Amino acid sequence: MNLSYFIAKRLATSKKYKNSVSAPIIKIAVAAVAISVVMMLVSVATGLGLQQKIRDKITSFNGHVVISNFDNNQSQVTLEPISTQQQFYPKFTAVPQVTAVHPFATKAGVVRTDKAFEGIVFKGVDANYQWNYLQEYLVEGKLPAYPKNGMTNEVLVSSFLADRLQLKVGDKIQTYFLRNDEEGLPRVVAFKIAGIYTSGFPQFDETFVIGDIKHIQRLNKWQETEVGGFEVFIDDFTHIETVSQQIYDQLPSTLNSEPITAKYINIFDWLKLFDFNIYIIVGLMILVAIINMVVALLVLILERTQMVGLLKTMGASNWQIRKIFVYNATYIVFIGLLIGNVVGIGLLLLQQQLGIIKLDPTQYYVKEAPVYLSLVHVLLINTALVVLCYLIMLIPSYITTKIAPATSVKFQ
Repeated sequence: MNLSYFIAKRLATSKKYKNSVSAPIIKIAVAAVAISVVMMLVSVATGLGLQQKIRDKITSFNGHVVISNFDNNQSQVTLEPISTQQQFYPKFTAVPQVTAVHPFATKAGVVRTDKAFEGIVFKGVDANYQWNYLQEYLVEGKLPAYPKNGMTNEVLVSSFLADRLQLKVGDKIQTYFLRNDEEGLPRVVAFKIAGIYTSGFPQFDETFVIGDIKHIQRLNKWQETEVGGFEVFIDDFTHIETVSQQIYDQLPSTLNSEPITAKYINIFDWLKLFDFNIYIIVGLMILVAIINMVVALLVLILERTQMVGLLKTMGASNWQIRKIFVYNATYIVFIGLLIGNVVGIGLLLLQQQLGIIKLDPTQYYVKEAPVYLSLVHVLLINTALVVLCYLIMLIPSYITTKIAPATSVKFQ
């Protein structure tokens, strides 16, 4: 039998111990550990949730990597076409991390109504586009329906444009496009609004109208095999830089690949700040928990000075006595962890289901604080706190080695 563990367990569960002088200090230590766990869980889950949500939004409208003609790099609209007769389309077999490749094209235009007009960028995609990525951003209507033959006039517009132009689902919009040769009157195309979306990104909501790529091919006098570029989707965002380079290595010299982390570098640099904030919060919370546990352990040692002296007279080693208090303090940590995990995970689940905490979409690109709950992160937080507390508590427990049996049994 482990004598140190046995004594520590008896001390922790005895009624006298719970009513001792150290009881309030222990309760404060338990509360500090619980609060630290709650704060760490909330900061990690919401920080990672916000990063993931914003990444998902950007990739939904752009893919993970964009393949384009070098002549189009400095323009928001596609100027020079790319043939779809490429080795990487429709299956990018050379890079196994690629899950899908979708052609697209963009063209600038003006939407005009009886009361107002707005400049837009018409983004054309084909029927095989991963529309499920855009489904969650629909606030009204439905996704455009593509016929088996011909083209569809149904489009998606943002709620921003719909409000500015006083449009609703089912309305027809007259859109004016300049000719490529810049001669003659603009071409007019009548689109029907199938759905209204809200992404939360001004870069998308203030600009993009999404519809059939065949309209751009017809307006630009392109062949059916000519598109503006390709949006590439991969299976793991964390490897986007590496995969983007692998994609680039497989492209002909006239084409370029750009990851969205480079295309929207300001947003992703801002997202990296959340990692730093998470590290700071986690570090501070661990420090608070450790300080409170050290104080609680010192109080426990002072309160049990006579017991230490008695054990020494009975032949107990210093290490055996130190382990009694380390086990005792570890028990307190586990109580705090249990309470903190129940409260923290409970609050996160409430936020995940009900969206209680709201955010300003103009600042954070989302309307409510997103939550990303991961068992791995929960286990890492708990393990790190237990291990660090255990190691740190070995230091104050060293005090027991300085207690002399002759004086300790008289200690009051």
